Formats: sequence, structure tokens, C-alpha cells
Amino acid sequence: MNAASTVSARPRERISQPSRSRMDFATLGRAPLRLSLGARRITSRDLEIVEATEDLLHVDVPEPDGVASNVSLLRGFNATIPSAEQSKSRRRQMRSVDAPHIGLKKLGMSARGLLMEEEDHEGQSVASEEDVVLVPRSDATLRKGKRRGRESLSATKMLGKDELTRQRKEILRDKENIHVKRSLVNNEILEITHKIEALDDIRAKLEQDLIKLQEDELELDDELEGVKERLEFEQSSSARVSQVSQPFQIPHSSRRRKGPAFLPSEHDELPPGTLDSHSAPLSALDFSEPYGTLVSASSEDSQPIVWDLFSGTELGRLRGHTGTVKCIQVEGTVCVTGSEDSSVRLWDLRRVDTDGSDGWGDEGEMVNLSDVAEEDESDEVNGIRNGKEKEEKEDAACLRVLEGHTKAVTTLFFEDDCLVTGASDKTLRQWDLQTGQCVMTMDILWAISHPTSTILGSGSSMPNNLFAGAAASVGTFAVPMPPRADGSWDMYEDFVGGVQFWGYGLVSGSGDGAVRMWDMRTGQAHRTLLGHSAPITCLQFDEIHIASGSLDKTIRIWDVRTGGVFETLKYEHPVTALQFDSRKVVTATGENGIKIYNRTSMQHSTLLTNGHTSPVERLRYMDRYLVSGGRDSAVKVWSL
Repeated sequence: MNAASTVSARPRERISQPSRSRMDFATLGRAPLRLSLGARRITSRDLEIVEATEDLLHVDVPEPDGVASNVSLLRGFNATIPSAEQSKSRRRQMRSVDAPHIGLKKLGMSARGLLMEEEDHEGQSVASEEDVVLVPRSDATLRKGKRRGRESLSATKMLGKDELTRQRKEILRDKENIHVKRSLVNNEILEITHKIEALDDIRAKLEQDLIKLQEDELELDDELEGVKERLEFEQSSSARVSQVSQPFQIPHSSRRRKGPAFLPSEHDELPPGTLDSHSAPLSALDFSEPYGTLVSASSEDSQPIVWDLFSGTELGRLRGHTGTVKCIQVEGTVCVTGSEDSSVRLWDLRRVDTDGSDGWGDEGEMVNLSDVAEEDESDEVNGIRNGKEKEEKEDAACLRVLEGHTKAVTTLFFEDDCLVTGASDKTLRQWDLQTGQCVMTMDILWAISHPTSTILGSGSSMPNNLFAGAAASVGTFAVPMPPRADGSWDMYEDFVGGVQFWGYGLVSGSGDGAVRMWDMRTGQAHRTLLGHSAPITCLQFDEIHIASGSLDKTIRIWDVRTGGVFETLKYEHPVTALQFDSRKVVTATGENGIKIYNRTSMQHSTLLTNGHTSPVERLRYMDRYLVSGGRDSAVKVWSL
């Protein structure tokens, strides 16, 4: 036993002997401090470290050269804290060691120089005779002749108090280490999560930049098409200079691909944003170009107002209709209007009365009462002559009156010399603007009763519902509108809600909820697109898509090539007006705000700031310049 003690003491002395070399804080910060009363004596060096703990915690740990800066905290923890597996293995050996032979086993291993392999990280042996208390076996166990295998610790032996206390401390320390490791791992997971979120934000920003580039490219394409068309128009105009000039010329235009007239930056400072000469909800509006000429009409006014958008002033009125103007289209100095009086009028906006005086002088002009009295006397003498001159002046802007429909004209579209109108008499009419003659009549009732190619959109059915029944009736068409955001509603009586053509292809939307494609050479409907469950109120199409808005609170975007629904936009209230291009869809949906849908990013937004105080009814935009009319009798000018 003395020899064994001597052998086992030599490595222990070597481990516990403090190093005489100077240790800086960088070394101490990376070495485990084992301050335990049961392990070894506390030296003056240990006390010196304990006293300086508070100062040491606030000192930056210098990094030695060559250490990577991206080493994780968990790896640093594992490198500085001894592994708990050693003490765990030691405890397992203690529970499985055969107590009566432990002294001989230790002696034999010491004699072979193997004792160091079983020492723990504190230089102590695995077990000793003092650590184990033997428990006598029962007589039944002793009588068994066969040698039993390794027995359970609880059945054969008990550990000493010191060993149990030691194991308790080790287990508590291991649990604390696990807690630290868990915290480190959670912190690393949290850090990685933050990095992922930051990268997601960067990705989203880059995607927005990419979308902006796509929108800029589409805008340049639109502008290029507009410049090409204007160049062709200038060339054709210069070719007609040598010919006899005509008093009136229909402008060549293409509203489908009308390029931006102004750059978006030039819309930053708009003229007065509200035009409020109307006294009733707006029924129709259109303008020639940004800062150009606007024509607007209200539901209780048969005389549309002509505005100068650059100054925000009223230029005059178009006098001639006897009913509410339901539809307007302006191209350059040419304006076409359709009214409830069943007529269509063609106007030259250059002849509109721009004087604005009514015998009292211009606005802001000083007038003498004596001059007014003299004018009154002259009016009494020449009243009939002055009245005739005024009437001639009012009618000077009207170039032609197109008559043929038997009910209200609710929609129209013209390009070059060709005009197509839709009316509540359930017909479409094609006109020659140069001669004022109707060249073709397309009967929607006949198309309903003689269907050709019918394509059903998702969630649609054949037109056998209430609206189709009303459409098939020869009498008056009228259905109740769903309530707007302010609770108001009307009876909807416009059987044809929208019409547009390109070349020989014509598209119409009607009260039976169907979108029909017509051949203008034959006057026959060759395709019917079904999907809406209520009357169609507005419509537009380009080379690829048709957009239709309805009282069923949706906008359906159709693929012209297949006839299927490309996209469906749903709203809370009925759709009364829409316009779209390759970048966006602008919509009036029975609310005070104007809805804008970005077709590139698929995001919705609303124009509300300094906007309408009642639901928007009509709108028209060009480039990023928008004009809207609402039920508050106001016309608003916007910069998108």
C-alpha cells in the first residue's frame, strides 16, 4: 500500500504544482479556474485572481495572433470548459466496480504504470478503498456456488459520504454547463435568425428595385410607341400640306398605346387639384393629354364643361344635348359625346366659347353701372338679334349630330374616322365620322339568342340568371346596384357598359354579364366570355388582355388568345370605372379612394390624400396624370 501511495502520488504532485512562469490574462481567460476546497489548497495566486475578478470582467480579452475572428461562442466554450464526459465516465465506473477487488486492481494498474489513464481532470484517482462501503451479502447469496456476474451498486455496496458529495457537485456543475451550452446555442440560433431576416429584407429591397426597373422598361416601351405614332401622324400631316385644307380633320390616334406625353417628374407640381363647377355627381369625363383640355359632365347637367387643365379654369360649355351626357371621348381638339337623349354629337373644342362673359364683363373686371344700363337698353331694342347671335355662338362648336339609337347612348369609342356606340336599346352601332352615317348595327339580343363560341370563366354559369332575363327582355333594362361605401345605391339602367375596338376586332360588355368579341366586317359575335354574375359597367382591352369591371364587385382580366380568365380582382363594392396598362390597373370601386393595382408587384394601394369626400364614379389617366370625378360633384387632378 505504501508503494502504491508512492506511485500514485507522483503524477498528482506534478499536476498540482503551480507553474512558475508568468501567466498573462489572455492565458488565464482561456484556462479553466478550478477553485475547489476539496481538490487542492488555494494558493496566493488563486486569491489574487479572485480579488481581481471585478476588474478582470471589464477588461477586453486580447486575441492572440492567428485566431479566427469568426469562431462561435459554443466552440469557445467547448475549448475552455472541460468536457463533462470524463466525470460522467468516472461515476459510471464507480457504480460498476467490483468493490472487494478494487484495491488489487488499483495496485496492479499502478504497478504497470496505467494509473494516469484513469485519473480525472483534477488528478484524482477513479476510486479508493475509502470511497466504498461494503455491504454484507445475505446467506442465500453466499450459498450459491456459481459466481455471479457484475452486481448492481445498490445491492452490494454503498458509496461514501465524500464520494456522494463529490458526485453531487459534479452533477450540478454538469447541469450548469448544459444550461450555458443551451443558452449559447439559443443565442446562435437567434443570431442566425436575425441574419436571415436581414438578408430577407435585402432580398425584398432588391426585388423592389427589379420591379422598378421592369416598370421603367414598360414605361419606355409605351413612350416609344407613342413617339412612333406621333411621328407617323406628323409625316401624314406634312404630306397633306400640299392638298386642299379641310375645315375639320379627325385626328389619327391610338388610345390603346398612347405613350406618355410628359415625363413623370413633370407631374410633381400640379395645377389646382379640385375643379368644382358641377353641382351633381359626375357621369362622364375625358381629357386630351396632361395639362391639356378636359371635358366633364354631371348626372343632372346636359351641358358638359370644357376645362383648361394647365390653369384649372373653365373654358366654356358644350350646349346642344337635352339629356344627361353618359359618355365622353376627347382626342386632341375633337370631342364625341353620347347622351340620354339618344343622340351622339361631334364637337370641335377650338370653337368653344372662351369669352366666358355674360354681359357683366370678365371675372375681376370693373364695370360701370351706367354702362350696364346702356347695355340693358340696347338689349331691349335688339333683344331678338342678340339672342340669335348667342344661340349661333353656342352651337358653333357642334359639328355633327348622329341620330339612330332609340334609347340612351351609354358608351362610345372612336379611332380615326370610325366610331362605335352602345346604347340601352341593346344595340351597337358603327358610324363614319366624316359622313355622319351609321354603317352597321349589331343586335346584342340576337347574339344572346344565337350563341356561337361560348367560354365559361371560373365560377361562371350560362346566362340564365336574373340579369340575363332582364337582358333578353325587349323592355327597359334596370337592376338595383349593390350599395356603395356610403350606403347609397341607384337603379342601373345602362345595358351596354363598355365598348372598344382595334382594327376589325370589337369587344363589348353588356347587362347580361357577358363579354362579347365581334367581327366588325360581318357584324357577328364570334366569341362570348362568361364569368361575371352582374352587368358589366366598364371595359378595356389591348393586344393580349381584356379587363372588365362589373356590379358583382370584381374585375376580370381575360386572355384574348385563350378566352380564359387570367386574373380576378375582388373589391368590397361595385366597380364603375377602370383603366389599365402594362403596369397598373386604376379602378373606381364605390369608395372615396381610387384603387390602384400594380400588375408587376401584385400590390394594392389607394389614393386618398386630399381626395374625394364621396365615392368615385369616373376616372381617366394618361402616363401618371389622372383625373377623377366623384359623387361629391368634384373633379380631382392627381399625380400617380
